[in-house]
Amino acid sequence: MIYFTSDSHFGDPRVLRIDRRPFATVPEHDAVLVQAWAQTVTPEDEVWHLGDFSRGDEATVAALLAALPGRKHLIIGNNDGPATIAAEGWASVQHYAELQLDGHMLVLCHYPFRTWNAQSRKSINLHGHSHGRLSPVTRQYDVGVDPQGWAPVPLETVLASRKARRASALPA
Repeated sequence: MIYFTSDSHFGDPRVLRIDRRPFATVPEHDAVLVQAWAQTVTPEDEVWHLGDFSRGDEATVAALLAALPGRKHLIIGNNDGPATIAAEGWASVQHYAELQLDGHMLVLCHYPFRTWNAQSRKSINLHGHSHGRLSPVTRQYDVGVDPQGWAPVPLETVLASRKARRASALPA
């Protein structure tokens, strides 16, 4: 199974204040995210983390990566420093990627795009960075932990999230 997530911000106290995440402390925040990941992802799974993974030194990030199951890819975010980028445990590290998955072309970047490759051919842009604060654009999805829950999610769940939002907005 392939999963997507973004903006975990492990070890970053700013997310408690700026993003108003519902945790009393950073260790509580980190423990909940690690547990949610471990309950979702198996060692055989693949996870694409679309940026802003952690704020820690290289050893701390490497230990965190070792504790999280799955083969992990990093799409670099604006808060991923040299220690996160260089940490042992990433299967790949890049700023941008394109994947074919379940009949969909996916364009992966930390940042949401206004336009993207093959957009007119129904490609899908998966991103983070906005912490669920942007109004949705057609075929563009924020896979961050804020809008998607605290665990990585498969593409099917990402795509269903928009349908669920539309259904709840329909008048009764």
